Amino acid sequence: MLGELRQSMPMSQTYILTFSCPDRLGLVHAVSGFLLERGGNIEEAAQYNDPDTGLFFMRVQFSCGQLSHAELRTQLGSFAEPLQLQWSLHATAQAMRTVIMVSKEGHCLNDLLFRWKSGLLALDIRAIVSNHREFYQLAASYNVPFHHIPVTAATKAQAEAKAFEVIESEGAELVVLARYMQILSDDLCRKLSGRAINIHHSFLPSFKGAKPYYQAHDRGVKLIGATAHYVTADLDEGPIIEQDVARVDHSKTVEDLTTQGRDTESQVLARAVKWHSEHRVRLNGHKTVIFK
Repeated sequence: MLGELRQSMPMSQTYILTFSCPDRLGLVHAVSGFLLERGGNIEEAAQYNDPDTGLFFMRVQFSCGQLSHAELRTQLGSFAEPLQLQWSLHATAQAMRTVIMVSKEGHCLNDLLFRWKSGLLALDIRAIVSNHREFYQLAASYNVPFHHIPVTAATKAQAEAKAFEVIESEGAELVVLARYMQILSDDLCRKLSGRAINIHHSFLPSFKGAKPYYQAHDRGVKLIGATAHYVTADLDEGPIIEQDVARVDHSKTVEDLTTQGRDTESQVLARAVKWHSEHRVRLNGHKTVIFK
């Protein structure tokens, strides 16, 4: 009888709840009370009030064994409506399904694959899409399907359609542009809104577009950087997730800047992907809130 009772009860799972809403008194109390009433144990919590927009942001990690995932979602829907919560709920046991897109520069791809296989990223990398063949052997060494989709001016629309078909067929929750050097169409940017991260090899908003290291060298900069941001139809202007810089001087050539910048790019992209996969990023208009 006791065994039957145990089998009928949901196993305790860990979840991450994130939300934003208009700020008001008692929001933290309301959320913690909601979870307490359902046997939820809060393990981690962070919140932020934006005085400029009047919005409140919160991320809560909690365990719960009284309700199933579906039951939690249903009850959260009723709880969220009067508070105007824009919310999401994810089980931590489910790795984020991911597709990586790359061109001819493979340092970011290689870094992400290594971190993933080392257990450092909560990802489920389902496929690699590339407009070149260079990294099919690297993909095979990690047992990840590789899709070669060439792109020309004449075939761009068809190539994007094929890439999006891969993304959808794999159920990708995240698309990482790991130095994918094709500008996505406005239509594809809209389809991937909020779930596509790009690494730009410059400290945005400086040196947008092509060849930023050449632009930086021409201006004699003393710092070079990298920026990970969400993809939007406005080139290199999406909400910024993470940035970092490295110091350089007048003696550095363009090649030196490019070599030194690759490490920064890889680290910045990896942090952005990690935070996104752990549901630590909330969009706040054209900015982001990061719960580290």
